Amino acid sequence: MLTIPQTLLERITEAAEAAFPYECCGLLAGRSGAAPGETLVTRMVPSPNVTETQAEDSFEVDPQVRFDLMRALDGTDERIVGHYHSHPGGPALPSATDLKMAYETDLIWVIVAVKEGQAVDARAHGVNPDRSAFHAIDLNLVAD
Repeated sequence: MLTIPQTLLERITEAAEAAFPYECCGLLAGRSGAAPGETLVTRMVPSPNVTETQAEDSFEVDPQVRFDLMRALDGTDERIVGHYHSHPGGPALPSATDLKMAYETDLIWVIVAVKEGQAVDARAHGVNPDRSAFHAIDLNLVAD
């Protein structure tokens, strides 16, 4: 289960709407939650989409954003737990391109579907250890 404060998910959906018709992206930081298997998101860090292909259907987090976040988390109980991106005109489900880019099987993927500039769905996904497929992860919204 991925537990995320409502305001952080709102910031992610706002970024997805603002980036339309392109994909937005960013990183999620957090720690293990109280429940077994729970991941708690404590912050989201936006990134420019630095993809070298079409930003309408692909994304790449700026490596500098990742390095800066790793440095900021050093010595804390937080770590990078995942990333988010949007699917303009598509569902909040991983694409074949997403699966090809799923190198880190311990990271959670939050995907926001955006239709005509409006966020309509957000879902969390994990990557199977053998990288053969994604699986759904329950998304638990909490008040701040």
